[in-house]
Amino acid sequence: MGYVAVKGGTKAIEASLERLKYERLKDGEIIEIQTIMGTMRALIDQVMSESSLYSPFLAALSIKQAEGSMEEAVFIMRAHRSTLPRLYYSDTVESETMFIERRISASFKDIPGGQILGATTDYTHRLLDFSLVNESEDRNEAWLSTYTQAVETIERQGDEGLYFPKVVDYLRQEGLFEAYDLNNTNPMDVTKETLAFPAPRSARLQTLTRGQTGAVTALGYASLRGYGQVHPTVGEVRVGTLPIYVRHPNEAEQDEADSYYIGGIKVSEVESFVPVPVKNEQNEEELEFEIGYGICYGQNETKAIAMSILDQCLEHPEADFPTHDEEFVLLHIDSVESTGFISHLKLPHYVTFQSKLDSIREVKKEREQHEDKDTLCLLR
Repeated sequence: MGYVAVKGGTKAIEASLERLKYERLKDGEIIEIQTIMGTMRALIDQVMSESSLYSPFLAALSIKQAEGSMEEAVFIMRAHRSTLPRLYYSDTVESETMFIERRISASFKDIPGGQILGATTDYTHRLLDFSLVNESEDRNEAWLSTYTQAVETIERQGDEGLYFPKVVDYLRQEGLFEAYDLNNTNPMDVTKETLAFPAPRSARLQTLTRGQTGAVTALGYASLRGYGQVHPTVGEVRVGTLPIYVRHPNEAEQDEADSYYIGGIKVSEVESFVPVPVKNEQNEEELEFEIGYGICYGQNETKAIAMSILDQCLEHPEADFPTHDEEFVLLHIDSVESTGFISHLKLPHYVTFQSKLDSIREVKKEREQHEDKDTLCLLR
């Protein structure tokens, strides 16, 4: 349920919109869309993830229109997305085909292909960088030129194969993780079908990946603190570009090799290893590992890790914790739904509030009348 409509006097509403525009323009500064795209990468990635619409340009436009408000930008993007026709369904994407920019494992020091740190704030000191106050375009261009030349030199000397298999595949080869048959059941599309419970895993994963970043992270954190039974070790975090292929809509039977490449999307993918106690054939308790999965648009690693935690939580609904209740989790992480419902409290509630006031006044009036009668009885 989403609340978006506002009723009121036409002139008052028009004046409010004029004031909104004034607040955006009053300082005389204009931020270009390209500037947002070039400098607010993390914000753009979050907006695209929560709106389920991969378009850095449109995300930047929504951020400008919303004056930096995340929930408003996502609302705008979701509204625009609802107007777009769906022309194709892409082929299934195998994340082994990801062109890696960053790949780390918290489970193993040494992994085949090595740890690739990539671009991340994980190793920064988180101190304010006052040099950014007076950045110089000339100095920036000089640094970029030097860095680019160094990277090109390294690439010419080394192997540019940046495609790696999953860490979990090596563990499966040792028999430490169970291998599953492919499930070719068509996934549920939560943007076209109403979410009902119990929900299939495809619906849960879709809802989690488009969930509000802060909400998904908070619930994942709650599970780690003890309000759940999942405390994983991150097996692999990978950030990179996935190729997207579609098939010709007028050709019923096609081989995958005949699909058309339409571009790539940058994603963050996480596989978490979760220890689960099980009973063996001798009825003795031992540990096995299950996998929690998370994926979302852009470089959004914290959300993807939290998503992997909640994915595994929701695989075990028998646990008596709120983070294992799919209705509690899935219905409260949607940014548009939650923001809309909270914001609707600003809309007129005159009739309902007045009825409550009338009820309170009536009760108070009756109490005062009874107190007056009791006082008269005592006086007599």
